[in-house]
Amino acid sequence: MSMIRDLRAAVRPALLRRGGHTSYAYDNTRTPAASAVVDCAVYRDGCREENQLNPAEALRIVRSGAGDGEFVWIGLHEPTEQEFSGIAQEYGLHPLAVEDAVHAHQRPKLERYDDSLFTVFKTIHYVEHAELTATSEVVETGEVMCFTGRDYVITVRHGGQGSLRALRHRLESDPELLAKGPSAVLHAIADQTVDGYLAVADAVQDDIDEVEIEVFSDSAVQRRRGGDAGRIYQLKREVLEFKRAVSPLLRPMQLLAERPVRLVDPDIQNYFRDVADHLTRVNEQVLAFDDLLNSILQANLAQATVAQNEDMRKITSWAAIFAVPTMIAGIYGMNFEHMPETEWTYGYPSVLALTAVICVAIHRGFKRNGWL
Repeated sequence: MSMIRDLRAAVRPALLRRGGHTSYAYDNTRTPAASAVVDCAVYRDGCREENQLNPAEALRIVRSGAGDGEFVWIGLHEPTEQEFSGIAQEYGLHPLAVEDAVHAHQRPKLERYDDSLFTVFKTIHYVEHAELTATSEVVETGEVMCFTGRDYVITVRHGGQGSLRALRHRLESDPELLAKGPSAVLHAIADQTVDGYLAVADAVQDDIDEVEIEVFSDSAVQRRRGGDAGRIYQLKREVLEFKRAVSPLLRPMQLLAERPVRLVDPDIQNYFRDVADHLTRVNEQVLAFDDLLNSILQANLAQATVAQNEDMRKITSWAAIFAVPTMIAGIYGMNFEHMPETEWTYGYPSVLALTAVICVAIHRGFKRNGWL
């Protein structure tokens, strides 16, 4: 402990006092990641010890007091390669994992390196909308990457969603859990991510129920004639995005829950089982959503086909009816000299009456058979 006190005394000149609060100044000459760092703190026995430390200083404090249960938690938001390189070098992060952390749009996964774990989570946020349309955005995705070591945890967040500020405060209010070390932070991130999936799944279920009710309502075919297909297809695309976030995460959570991992506290591993169970439930829901939307889309297309067939029958029926006067008018329009009844006084009204009788008879026949 005397070494820690000496080191902390050495960095006291770098302190800045603002409004009576003490904070550490960033040394940009040593740490180009200062602009990307959202928070950096040292934790000892589950309690926050130092605030606003330079990541390099925080690591030196922790490792000079090895064995005292201290670790560093660094939070970054969309760092560039240049901004992240200093931290990566200081903490000995694997270059492949660093490359994935800098570039977003990674697949959810768990990778093990010699002295660290690299985990990628896809965060999902439900986008509120007054009415679902063919262009509505239903879900927004982000990413949280987590480097977990013996004495550090580094979180890299991409996107506007998935903030870890509230999570950090919640963990700091539970020192007993946070005292388990970096694996407790990893579990908390996984748990928050999966809980977000559950909330989004409930909201998407409501959208699917709404579309299903409208498709199978009595007036749906007459009102839209298959116009719901665009909305169904858009919802299916959003569910596919949801599926890409959930399904690949199943295997990593099962590994963390079932197999001993050197960097994961055995007590925390029990908590991962609960996360894996919730994730399995969400995955089943998403697969069910996909199948249900397929069925709804097929039903909608079938309704549109039936409506088109009904329209064609009506068009065909009226065409057959109008064919009778057209045929008779065509015959009498040929202007032959010897035409039947041309000299008869009542010939013209008789032909009109016969035409009307034939048309009415055809109309009744189509009506009786359900074509009109």
